[in-house]
Amino acid sequence: MEKSVLEKKIYYHDTDCGGVVYYANYLKYFEEARTEYFAKKGIVLNELSAAGTFFVVAGLEIKYKSPARYGDKLLIATHIEKIKAASMYFYQEIKRNEALLVQCQTKVVCVDRDFIPKPIPSLVSSIL
Repeated sequence: MEKSVLEKKIYYHDTDCGGVVYYANYLKYFEEARTEYFAKKGIVLNELSAAGTFFVVAGLEIKYKSPARYGDKLLIATHIEKIKAASMYFYQEIKRNEALLVQCQTKVVCVDRDFIPKPIPSLVSSIL
C-alpha cells in the first residue's frame, strides 16, 4: 500500500529532563501522521465522526531504537499493512535522516457512537 510521510520538528516542550523526546510523545506523532495519511487520501475524519463513524486505537506495538532530541527534524512514514472488515493495521516508523528511531504497528478499529465495532465504510476502504 502507498505510504505517506509527515515531517515533524522537535521543540523543547517535546523533550524530558534528559533532553530527549519523552517516550509517550511518539504516540502523538504517530496519531498526527495517521490523521495526515487520511487527509492526503481525501478522507475527512471530522465528517465521518459527525456521521457516527469513528476510528479508535485498539492496540499497538512500539519499538524504540534510538532517541530523538530537541531541534531534530523527523520523518514519520505511514502505510496500511492490512484492512479487514472493521479494522486496519498501520505500520509507521520515525527516522532522522536515514537513522531509524522508532517503529510502531497499530490496530485501528472502526466503531459507532457507542464504540461498537462496525464495518469500515466502503467510501473509506475503497480509497485506502
